[in-house]
Amino acid sequence: MQLDFFDVPSPCVGICQSDEKGYCLGCMRTREERQSWGEYDNDDKQKVIKRCIQRRKRKLSKQKAKVVEQPPVEDMQPSLLDPPSKTSIKKDSDLDFSDFEL
Repeated sequence: MQLDFFDVPSPCVGICQSDEKGYCLGCMRTREERQSWGEYDNDDKQKVIKRCIQRRKRKLSKQKAKVVEQPPVEDMQPSLLDPPSKTSIKKDSDLDFSDFEL
């Protein structure tokens, strides 16, 4: 326990929107943590801030993992919904079919 010389400030950064898990996009607190912030003592506030830091790290690591999992665009198979690509064969090509039998 620390000596309580100063009150722990709110981690709010003014971006008050919830993500898909219910965490605030700005400070990563749950709804209950945001609403009860004024009732918490300094030890509880510090615990909430540590949890918020862990949540942010987890979220960022998941986002980085998603970026790594995506294959490069040139290696992707074309979609069946895309229009067919136009491939052209040059008539002046140096392909030799003389040994080819039907």
